[in-house]
Amino acid sequence: MIIAGIGGVGILGITGCNDKGVPSGAMPPVPVLAAKAVQRDVPNQLHEIGTVEAFEAIAIKARVEGNLQAVNFKEGDFVSKGQLLLAIDPRPFAADLAQAEANLARDQANANHARINERRLAFLLKEGVGSRQQHDDAYATAVSQEATLAADRAAIESARLNLQYAEIRSPVDGRTGKLQAHPGDLIKADADTPIVTIAQVQPIYVDFSIPEKELGQVRRSMENHTLEVDATIPGEPQEAEHGTLSFVDNEVDKTTGTIALKGIFQNENRRLWPGQFVNATLTLAVIPHAVLVPSQAIQTGQEGPFVYVVGHDMKVAARPVVAGAVFETETIIARGVEAGETVVTDGQLRLMPGAVVRLKNEVGNAGESHGATP
Repeated sequence: MIIAGIGGVGILGITGCNDKGVPSGAMPPVPVLAAKAVQRDVPNQLHEIGTVEAFEAIAIKARVEGNLQAVNFKEGDFVSKGQLLLAIDPRPFAADLAQAEANLARDQANANHARINERRLAFLLKEGVGSRQQHDDAYATAVSQEATLAADRAAIESARLNLQYAEIRSPVDGRTGKLQAHPGDLIKADADTPIVTIAQVQPIYVDFSIPEKELGQVRRSMENHTLEVDATIPGEPQEAEHGTLSFVDNEVDKTTGTIALKGIFQNENRRLWPGQFVNATLTLAVIPHAVLVPSQAIQTGQEGPFVYVVGHDMKVAARPVVAGAVFETETIIARGVEAGETVVTDGQLRLMPGAVVRLKNEVGNAGESHGATP
């Protein structure tokens, strides 16, 4: 009887209740944060680090030699196409032009005399008075004078061009770089070092590379529509700059296994700057009716990725999933979770299949804040 009494007390102790009304042998609900899986159209995107490149970087050099007379811009100025940038002393070139024009006038007179003489001797030869030799000499002189006139006209054109080259104008709209010469310097024609470099920044390129395994879907997407490229500047809150894919390299870099691409941007507000690092996003297509869950809901087990799904009875089930692309803070679920189901986003370490949970937050859609309520 004593033994039975002790056993009875033990049984009562095991099956009794604690001060919170939960059976002593039952596990209390595990507090977790959760969110609902949502369904919406999302873009299929590639995210890479890009570098801004000038649309054109033109090295300005002199076509003629002379003393630099004037500089009509400041370093870093934005200049317009056709704007006068530099002026070389034009007087030697003006003198060469005047000399060439004088030579043309002299040789024009000689040519006129040679033509008249050839015509006179041709008439005399026809009348049987002059000799064939005299006429042939006169004809050769006239032809030679015509060739001299052609050379004089070419010399005038060359001298006129040299005079024009004494004024160096901007070939594009762009931003000037560091000035390598100053008024009074002797400028050499086609020197090794440019006087200044002009970078065209409207439009402008963003260079980036993608893994070669992504090339196939990029090419397929390009066949259907123009691909969009967005560029965001790290640390700046403004919206992304929008452009389009304009270039895909013709070979894969064997050392890195990547292929180079370029996006072209109008850069109307000049936010993008040559040499700047940006976050480049290439949108391939829009995935319709995609199911998304917060990325932190996805766990990795021995059999692959899974999520804890909360049932109507507040018990969780470990559901294997096939995860797709990551979109901002969410991950696309290709298979395993349906829209509207509740998944655990925080507190998974304390869970096992069949565990009862208590939600610490108001369950919202994926992507919403899941902070615990006070």
